[in-house]
Amino acid sequence: MDVLVLCIDRDNDLGRKGGVITPVVGREANIEAALKLGMSDPEDSDVNTIFGGIKTFDEIAASGRNVEIASIAGDLKVGLISDSKIASQLEDLLARLHPQGVVVVSDGAEDEAILPIITSRIKVEGVRRVLVKQSPNLESTYYLLKQLFTDPKLSHTLFIPPALALLMFAFFSLIGYPSWAIVAITGSVGLYLLFRGLGLDDSMEEAKQTLKKSLYAWKIAFITYILAAMLVVIATVNGVAYFWQYFHEPTFPGYFTLIMIYLYESIWWYMAAALCVNLGKVMDMYMEGIRDARTISYLFFILATGLVIWSTSSFILASNADLEFGIGMVESVQKLAISAIGAILITVIGINVSKRIATDSAFLPSK
Repeated sequence: MDVLVLCIDRDNDLGRKGGVITPVVGREANIEAALKLGMSDPEDSDVNTIFGGIKTFDEIAASGRNVEIASIAGDLKVGLISDSKIASQLEDLLARLHPQGVVVVSDGAEDEAILPIITSRIKVEGVRRVLVKQSPNLESTYYLLKQLFTDPKLSHTLFIPPALALLMFAFFSLIGYPSWAIVAITGSVGLYLLFRGLGLDDSMEEAKQTLKKSLYAWKIAFITYILAAMLVVIATVNGVAYFWQYFHEPTFPGYFTLIMIYLYESIWWYMAAALCVNLGKVMDMYMEGIRDARTISYLFFILATGLVIWSTSSFILASNADLEFGIGMVESVQKLAISAIGAILITVIGINVSKRIATDSAFLPSK
């Protein structure tokens, strides 16, 4: 056969509304399917698609080429589910009819989104879009708007910053501090943009998927992830409490000092959360017989990082003569020196332990 005229119904209006089982092959069968769908919903654009396909079929047949027409449909859940159904029906048609090429007939951009699926399996000789003449761009505009609202990347980028701004304004207006709303809005939107810019949203998505897999696989990491989340909450509440306390001091210490206070009071809670996450991974890997030197080294680097941040924030707070934080200058210098030495030693130990594990693993017999 020379060419197959392929009518696309990505959201399966034929099946849902007309009760038609796809694929529908043949001119008469497609006319019948279009009539069933038209009787069920005269306004459905897929009726025009099928009749447009039949017209294309007649034009190609009049030119003397061997042609057939078929309609395939996906699923109401447009996306992976519908596209997999369309791919399966297409492969079935290609195996039965053996066409040399196809002409795709659709009612707009949504159906044409599956063109890569078709072109990966057979040559596409042409694409015909059948639209109602009174509103030729309506289907495409609707699809673009729908894609904008449903695409996570687009919706997260466009909708979350305005949503954060509105929520911050509403919250501070409710508690009687509308003048703080501008600071809160710029701060929250800035943090979100920084979060997105550094790619931390991908890390959060990865952590969510890991948590889900750990739950389904009955792994220890699920519990350690939950514990880590609770420790993060404790760290944040503890840090904010001290931040708020010194924010209302008669002598304002400055925002940089307040950030140091936040870090000093919360850093070990955050480090404990990071250790919980890593320990869960280590335990699961040990139970599965996997030895990964990098995972072990993370434990040492987390401890070293916590020591450095804690001692540095302590030294900065002690250096502020106007702040009564209960940390002496001599004590803070001692902390900084001991912590720096301790962090270096812990890092060296972690590197040596990782190298030894990597060396031992290299000599283990493969399973």
